[in-house]
Amino acid sequence: MPYLEGGRGEPLLLIHGFGGDKDNFTRLAGKLTRRYRVLIPDLPGFGEAGRDPSLSYAIADQARRLAGFVAALGIDRVQVGGNSMGGQIAVELAAAYPDKVSALWLLAPAGTAAAFDTEVVRTYAAGGEMPLLVRTPRQMDAMIAITMSRPPFMPRSVRRFLGRRACADRPLHSKIMAELHGHPPSLDLLGRTLPVRSVIVWGSEDRILNPRAAERMREILPNSEVVMLDGIGHVPMLEAPGRVAKIFLAHTP
Repeated sequence: MPYLEGGRGEPLLLIHGFGGDKDNFTRLAGKLTRRYRVLIPDLPGFGEAGRDPSLSYAIADQARRLAGFVAALGIDRVQVGGNSMGGQIAVELAAAYPDKVSALWLLAPAGTAAAFDTEVVRTYAAGGEMPLLVRTPRQMDAMIAITMSRPPFMPRSVRRFLGRRACADRPLHSKIMAELHGHPPSLDLLGRTLPVRSVIVWGSEDRILNPRAAERMREILPNSEVVMLDGIGHVPMLEAPGRVAKIFLAHTP
């Protein structure tokens, strides 16, 4: 699991979403390293991490691997943040290892039926295309457009690189997507609420996951604050890193 690390203070683990990688958090992380020791790994199957088609990429398995990652670094307790699928993994990590997770920072987290109530997910469920599964490098522009309302500047060379990588990953990522979609939303199945202190941030213009699911997450995490970002899409840490950093720093020690 390749990872980025910087800063000093209480450990903060940041988990990227489906199709993303550790670099999704660099714009945000730079605003947090004065207070936190920030750790940002590539999940198996993504970024620069290994790609084993025989491996299980279920949410619970990814959470277990991250628990091992944190333990290997000698960390006993950690704050955990995640975007989309990474947010779902973060909550699973807190549920499975409550003594290890001191707080949750969630950005448009997946994992509930309410979150998946979008046209994008319904189209995929009906056998249609999923914008996160790119067929050609040129589709990277369309993927960026549907996931972000205010995308940051990205050089054409970077877009080409990401597009080529996404195309190469399509077979494995299609398998992972089908595996995740084929199971009931895991956070709805918890059967209990989690007392961990949490901050839930969602972009009002998110087209991938439904922003109204923030209230469902508040039910699962009753010790939480919800902040809605007007005009922001599915990846707030890329679209509004400064605003996200201020929110998290204001709500956490």
